[in-house]
Amino acid sequence: MEMEANGLESNEIEKRKVGIMRVRVESEDPSAKDLDDFMIRRFLRARDLDIDKASALLLKYLSWRRAFLPNGSISESQIPNELAQKKLFMQGHDKKGRPIIVVFSAKHIPYEGNLEEFKRYVVYCLEKICASMPRGEEKFIAIADIEGWGFTNSDIRAYLAALSILQDCYPERLGKLFLVHVPYVFMTAWKVVYPFIDSKTKKKIIFVENKNIRSILLGDIDESQLPDVYGGKLPLVLIQDS
Repeated sequence: MEMEANGLESNEIEKRKVGIMRVRVESEDPSAKDLDDFMIRRFLRARDLDIDKASALLLKYLSWRRAFLPNGSISESQIPNELAQKKLFMQGHDKKGRPIIVVFSAKHIPYEGNLEEFKRYVVYCLEKICASMPRGEEKFIAIADIEGWGFTNSDIRAYLAALSILQDCYPERLGKLFLVHVPYVFMTAWKVVYPFIDSKTKKKIIFVENKNIRSILLGDIDESQLPDVYGGKLPLVLIQDS
């Protein structure tokens, strides 16, 4: 009973802070009137319910979105090189109803001038993922398959750009990230990126040993929804085809 009471109390505090934050953000950027309470709550949670920090992050996001998505979305014609690499797939839902994505890191090949297109690709993918979420669900889970990754795939600027977009523009969207088939050489890039991962995101990252991949994934994903490449029954579907 005490836990229930504490839960209700924390929900009320959160609800009150969402209301305060809405008034503050709308006074500085009227476009915030179009945001629902769930979105404001995600930004609030991303900053540990600190209204000042969460409001600053949300205002920065609204400004970024107007500049980066002037038409409201990214068209496939803006990201032809990234789509051609066929590296990100989305199919099925985990036991909580969260969409499942699979990324094959060895399919990412940096090319000259790729960073801006890559950023557009990241936003295109995140927008599609969020649009596919069932009503009431706010998060997705990801499987990053690092098998075959080598220095020709290494792209630190792209990794940091993707991380920044995820953490600053789509906070509290990632539910869990499984890293599978991780070669030792990948850890050189990981050590560079790791300090830029915020504490909340770090808690969602799980390195999975090769021998445990299927059993660990089945803890969150039913066999009928598990990608067939990991012993499940669901074929992979490219994000652009999903």
